[in-house]
Amino acid sequence: MERGEALHFKLRRALGLVVPGLLGSALAVGAAALPAAAQTYQDTALSATAVSSGTFDGSSLTATNGTGVIKLAGTNVTWSLHGTPPTGVSLNGGTISYSGPAASATTVVADATDGTGNAEALVISVTLESNSIQESRVATDSVSALADSNVSGTVKFSATSAASGTINFAETNLPTGLSSGNPTLTYVGGTAAPGTYTGVVVSATDADGAVLHGTFTLTVTASSVTSYGDYVNRFGNGFDAYRQHQYPGAIIAGWTATQGDPATHFILNNGTHQGAVQIEYAPNGTGVGLCVSDPGGGWSSDPLRDGLILATCNTGPWQQFIPQSDGSLKNVATGLYVNPNGTGAQLRGGSSATPWGGSFYTWTNFSSLPG
Repeated sequence: MERGEALHFKLRRALGLVVPGLLGSALAVGAAALPAAAQTYQDTALSATAVSSGTFDGSSLTATNGTGVIKLAGTNVTWSLHGTPPTGVSLNGGTISYSGPAASATTVVADATDGTGNAEALVISVTLESNSIQESRVATDSVSALADSNVSGTVKFSATSAASGTINFAETNLPTGLSSGNPTLTYVGGTAAPGTYTGVVVSATDADGAVLHGTFTLTVTASSVTSYGDYVNRFGNGFDAYRQHQYPGAIIAGWTATQGDPATHFILNNGTHQGAVQIEYAPNGTGVGLCVSDPGGGWSSDPLRDGLILATCNTGPWQQFIPQSDGSLKNVATGLYVNPNGTGAQLRGGSSATPWGGSFYTWTNFSSLPG
């Protein structure tokens, strides 16, 4: 153990602190369960065919006044009130009614949904009298022009709303390992197997509840994950996600790497720069889409200018480390070497590797880490 590491350790013992509590790297009690299998693939790009947009199958949508109520009508649709209606306003079948005293004029939105899940909305301006509701103006809202575009290995969706500017997108029937994105479906953090997937569905929903669905074919480009474990130096200290934090900006510290400590579990991905690797945080073998980065002072929240942190995985040089012949790791963007400063301290970039050997790391597979 390097002198600085020993000093950190002795200080904690002198203060009577529990070591895992300081770093947040929970020490397993009893026999540690085997981790879930690490992902087989790391996605590197997505692309999609043009969206085949659905059509709204309803027709003849109207809202007309009855005796103290509003009557909704339409063909091949079911009705619902969107959002939270004004207090006392309710819908029964196709009839909107109001129970309460006279109140200020307001707006009620009624969504008409067809059998395929596409929907249009009636935005109804209403007046509220004692136990009576009447419409004064009706506007129809719909979503159209649903489309996609392939942008830098991601798929970005767009659409037009007739009455409101905000549109949210969601994708379903995705391959295992990909998560829905809004408005962009991305490979970052994805672990889907490479291939072509048909029948993927995108839904565009505007602020009034108007919905339009479309389908497309998705192509996933992926590379196999090299290994699951941790980079460990000669003193047994490896990379550690401080307190098992899982968010961009979380500190990467030096800590004893073990099978029972999820904070010291990482996936070694093939780098996107010549000779480089990417180190993704993977507690219990599951990659979380956050990779070790030296941001070179670009993050104001980073305690050290070249302190190592987690950042959303991407192909940039800040997350690329080139293993040197002596075992040190050199960052592609900064040209600095990963250096420790004792157990529990943040790893940081230095102009050269430490002479005492703490900067010389060996990738150690999970099965070879201490229990």
